[in-house]
Amino acid sequence: MSEEPPVSPSWLSPDPTAWASGGGGLTDNSTSLGTFPPEEKLPPGQLPLLVNPWDIVLCSSGTLIACENALVVLVIWQNPALRAPMFLLIGSLALADLLAGLGLVLHFTCAYLLRSDSAQLLTVGLVVASFSASVFSLLAITIDRYLSLYYALTYNSERTAAFTYTMLVLLWGLSLCLGLLPVTGVNCLAEEATCSVVRPLTKNNIAVLSVSFLLLFGLMLQLYVQICKIVMRHAHQIALQHHFLAATPHYVTTRKGVSTLAIILGTFAACWMPFTVYSLIADYTYPPLYTYATLVPATYNSVINPVIYAFRNQEIQKALWLVCCGCVPASVAQRARTPSDV
Repeated sequence: MSEEPPVSPSWLSPDPTAWASGGGGLTDNSTSLGTFPPEEKLPPGQLPLLVNPWDIVLCSSGTLIACENALVVLVIWQNPALRAPMFLLIGSLALADLLAGLGLVLHFTCAYLLRSDSAQLLTVGLVVASFSASVFSLLAITIDRYLSLYYALTYNSERTAAFTYTMLVLLWGLSLCLGLLPVTGVNCLAEEATCSVVRPLTKNNIAVLSVSFLLLFGLMLQLYVQICKIVMRHAHQIALQHHFLAATPHYVTTRKGVSTLAIILGTFAACWMPFTVYSLIADYTYPPLYTYATLVPATYNSVINPVIYAFRNQEIQKALWLVCCGCVPASVAQRARTPSDV
């Protein structure tokens, strides 16, 4: 009578010792979001690790992500003044990253305590939906910033608010659909050969996610190029009125604003592009070490997002100071909004 195969709780490899060895000699090296091999007597030097260190890193990242973004969500939720479309989109981004962080922590907990396929599918679905909503929210913020510059005179109309709510409904609806795919049967638990580098997602599933990311990144790149052109054109027109282009404060702050846009887009690409490209070219036979090495930096984008989109904002800074110490420093209260805040 054959033994029933053990449940694989880790993101990637069904062998928790594979993180160090690269998975040599394994028949399934996909990252299963620590797996425990069948019980057998091994020499003391070859005993498997009880917890995959890479899973600990992901859980730690999830904890930091959840705490950081929970603060942003709390500030926006409790402050009635932060109800403009821009803040709704920042709140959507923070909520998505908060859920992604909780998903990573819950997956680690369920993987090493419950060791259940059902719990694994639910937590992986939560992580997929949350990170999808995070990327879609970044795109929505980019679209909002472009419209605020291109239609500056009519941006604060009711139509802008309606458009923002529509974007929020669409992005969360699409993200929920992507997150439900593993739960509704689009997974590789029944056929390991179809697994991608992230178990239990199938190769086709993760390919769709990766191609979608590349398309969204291309759209964001195009929008940021247009934003830079608009900002530079406005700054040039203002500078001509002062007759001194290079010496005007507007030119200096505009250059800073364009640099900020480059940092935003560069950070986004640096975090997500390695995992996106790797997931397209690799499959479950690749060493799990490579998957962890690209997946962990992708989670760091959710750590950086609050710093770029929330904590740099003047209104959110004021709200944070009020929550933390009950007052607003004069340096924060008197700082004027510049193009670098775009």
